Amino acid sequence: SDIVLVEGYKREAHKKIETRRLEAKDRTPLSVNDPNIVAIAADFAAEGGSLPVFDLDDVKSIADFVESVSGLGR
Repeated sequence: SDIVLVEGYKREAHKKIETRRLEAKDRTPLSVNDPNIVAIAADFAAEGGSLPVFDLDDVKSIADFVESVSGLGR
C-alpha cells in the first residue's frame, strides 16, 4: 500500500492533520468545524479537545500516528 502526503487542500474531505504555528497571522482552529481533522501538530502548546496534539517537530510520533490511522501499521 502507498500513502500520499499533501500540503494544502484543507477544504477537501479527506483525513488531515491540522498544523498550527505560533507565527501564523490567522490562528483560528480549523478542527472545530472540520470532522476530517484527525490530529493537530503545533509549534506551541495547543489545545486539541478530543484530538491528539503533537509537537510539530516530533516526526516519529506523527509518523506512527499516520501509520495507525491509515491502517498501514506494521
